[in-house]
Amino acid sequence: MQSMLRGKDWIETVDWSTEELETVLQTSWDLKSRFALGEPHRLLQDKTLFMMFFEQSTRTRNSTEAGMTQLGGHAHDLTPDKMQISHGETPKDTGKVLSRYGHGIAIRNCFYGVGNKYIREVAEHASIPVINLQCDVDHPCQSIADLMTIREKFGHDLKGMKFVISWTYAPAYARPLSVPQGLITLMPRFGIDVTLAYPKEFNLIPRTVEAAKKYAKESGSKFAITHNMDEAFKGAHVLYPKSWGCHQYLEDQGVPEADRKKVGMDIINKYKSWVCTEKRMKLGKKNAIYMHPLPADRGAEVEDAVIDGPQSVVFDQAENRLHTVKAIQALTMGGRP
Repeated sequence: MQSMLRGKDWIETVDWSTEELETVLQTSWDLKSRFALGEPHRLLQDKTLFMMFFEQSTRTRNSTEAGMTQLGGHAHDLTPDKMQISHGETPKDTGKVLSRYGHGIAIRNCFYGVGNKYIREVAEHASIPVINLQCDVDHPCQSIADLMTIREKFGHDLKGMKFVISWTYAPAYARPLSVPQGLITLMPRFGIDVTLAYPKEFNLIPRTVEAAKKYAKESGSKFAITHNMDEAFKGAHVLYPKSWGCHQYLEDQGVPEADRKKVGMDIINKYKSWVCTEKRMKLGKKNAIYMHPLPADRGAEVEDAVIDGPQSVVFDQAENRLHTVKAIQALTMGGRP
């Protein structure tokens, strides 16, 4: 176990070794047990976390704030309009100032081509750890909770498991790529065979796909891409249908920024059949589980009968967001001196 994580930024899981990620998972199990027992675990007594949200949030905001409270600290809920960011204050100055006041900075900024760079610039100048609550590249708090959930359902030996992350239809343009990118760069590291399915216009950022290939090769797992949803679902243990935007495709095609929403919506509406149905779920293993980070677009991304059915583990996933973010907070903001 790698236990010297105090002060380390949590921006992308690729920044952390597999051993360090195992420490997060083991700590999450411990904190979940303490939570179940009603056992106090005030590991961050009197410490302060500054949460900066550039977008709306339910699970991330509430799990992060509740986690700090349960660990004995306090989280400030901030939005740009509450800060001088709205008047042009730089990431450098924001990071330096907040470092003087507290013990951690957590940021959600999903704007395409902006979010990850912004978070990394804050981290470069902050003297306290920075936690990525989702950006345009990765959603590491979600993917680590998803891995914890899969282990709860299937055990720790995941070699040979087929995990499918598939694009689904939703009548929305601006959804980030970070969830599928976070999943394909994390799951292969733990021996899981990953299949990525999407219509041809919904490709991901190239470096994340290359990372997935690299990790699969290193771990002896498989990484495959298909443009056929039914083919992807066949024989899968984990089915993770989730909508995302065609931002990378539009950039590759040189579509002007002013035209991207209209062009993007025209593309999205070509694929209304990419829905997770009961029929498609039957293509997977009999013990297959349905996963989604929520909120799901019911009736578009997924049928109610699936998300509310016996194979769905979406609320287990949502709960594990609490335990994993507490582990990240405790290890990076507290931990060994």
